[in-house]
Amino acid sequence: MIKPILLGAFCITQFSLAYAAEKPAITTQPLHLSNEVQPFQKVPKTVIIKTKKFKIRIDKQPNGKYLYQSWAANAKITSKPSMIISDGELIPDGSGGNYYFSFVNEGYSYQVWRNYLTDSASKAPYTLVVSDENDREVVRQDAVVVKQ
Repeated sequence: MIKPILLGAFCITQFSLAYAAEKPAITTQPLHLSNEVQPFQKVPKTVIIKTKKFKIRIDKQPNGKYLYQSWAANAKITSKPSMIISDGELIPDGSGGNYYFSFVNEGYSYQVWRNYLTDSASKAPYTLVVSDENDREVVRQDAVVVKQ
């Protein structure tokens, strides 16, 4: 007599769990859209790249900003940098995962683009673009990753 009762209770429990629907929690807080890159694109805390003329190291700082350091292409990265720019920003570009780091120094704009989605399979993974105070491009160099 006990076996049929236990079997019936077990079956009811299994059917109840199988047909239970989880209801989403209703939140009263507004949806916060982040200015970060999509979760599937991991932005490295440190990246070192090399162009024809420069070695560039970009580091994420504890305050969430980015630090730009550059050397001549043939210099050792352990030597003193020829340029240091702080307070850089990470700027998402579209919904495909591309982004760039943006820095400003003495009227010049330095952008280091991360090229995930491109129109060419041979496109370099990074591109350095430097513009003057009149937004004229003075440098554009593709870059390869030295360390990520």
